[in-house]
Amino acid sequence: MQINKYQLANGLRLIHNYDDSTSMVAVNVLYNVGAKDEDPQRTGFAHLFEHLMFGGSVNIPDYDGPLQNAGGDNNAWTNNDMTNYYLSIPYQNIETGFWLESDRMLSLAFSEKSLEVQRQVVMEEFKQVALNQPYGDVQHLNRALCYTEHPYRWPTLGKELSHIEHATIADVKAFFGKFYTPNNAILSVSGSISFEDCVKLAEKWFGPIPKGQVYKRNLPKEPQQTAARFLEVQRKVPTSAIYKTYPICERINPDYYVCDMITDILAHGRSSRLFQHLVMDKSIFSEINAYVSGEVEPGSLQIYGKPASGVSLEEADIAIQEELSKLYDSPIGEREIEKVKNKYESSDLFSNISCSSKASNLAIFELLGDAAMIDHEVEKYRSVNANDIKNMASKIFDPSLCSTLYYKHS
Repeated sequence: MQINKYQLANGLRLIHNYDDSTSMVAVNVLYNVGAKDEDPQRTGFAHLFEHLMFGGSVNIPDYDGPLQNAGGDNNAWTNNDMTNYYLSIPYQNIETGFWLESDRMLSLAFSEKSLEVQRQVVMEEFKQVALNQPYGDVQHLNRALCYTEHPYRWPTLGKELSHIEHATIADVKAFFGKFYTPNNAILSVSGSISFEDCVKLAEKWFGPIPKGQVYKRNLPKEPQQTAARFLEVQRKVPTSAIYKTYPICERINPDYYVCDMITDILAHGRSSRLFQHLVMDKSIFSEINAYVSGEVEPGSLQIYGKPASGVSLEEADIAIQEELSKLYDSPIGEREIEKVKNKYESSDLFSNISCSSKASNLAIFELLGDAAMIDHEVEKYRSVNANDIKNMASKIFDPSLCSTLYYKHS
């Protein structure tokens, strides 16, 4: 993929990809701030800002109106590591996109009214997602079980509702001033716009924004887990569930690709091991899955499932552990590995078809270290062999490293 880079004097990094297959241009602004950067007594702020950024900026009271009039659309997302804003707009109206994004980077239109409106939206989302739906508090329970020191110990929604409920204008202004600065952001653009025009627009609209103070992370490191952890809760849910979580490496570590492949061998599609053996053959689970968190700092590999009727969580737990042991006790066939690698190759291809997804992916890889890493993902998966998987499985699936949550139907 053709990638061009440019850095403004205020520290803003520009990543550009020319794509003449579309008349649209995607403008993506990624801020290097997530839930892990929050004060433990003021959590949920990164997610709150995802909403506040659409509440009007210093010179533009209505973000959506001008964008829609120019034929564009937009959205945003937040996780524990980053906050991402993106829009797509026809090339002839591209300057509208730069104008809108630069103005809210310059300053939001902070007001008690805007804060209260977005506070209520975020609080309602917290209630709907974490409090009022089945299994909604799993993220809170599981993260607190798996992490004791690192700020991954709370989810993006925040640790508790009161933190957002008591947020003040002074709090949100301080958060904005600390993190929403050009030197803490990556502007990624993909579509039918030349690099030269992109640089000119970036300098015109983002160049005058003052550089902020450099934010240096000093997050507490998570101590190495030395003993198994266990939590059992009872909830009014349709059926019981089990969650088994194992600590793994950070996203850019070469071992991450091995861990990711392990989860797909276990639970990607109907031909995967856990589905075939525990759902189809033995009818121990009604559903089961596995995934890696893919976080910037050391994350986790989780296996979760809902036992079939009449199967206890203890029986389901033993069945999972037996399947995991097969990964390092028995040979893994090349055909099984090749099937997973082919899925990654097709997934990588489809994930970079649209200019919007390319702009987002380029920004994420730049945050991880270098946007050019986007071109080497498939070969990193391709380099994994059966011995790598066997060795990694024996390392991470140590029972003493597991955090197990029994989520019991009451």
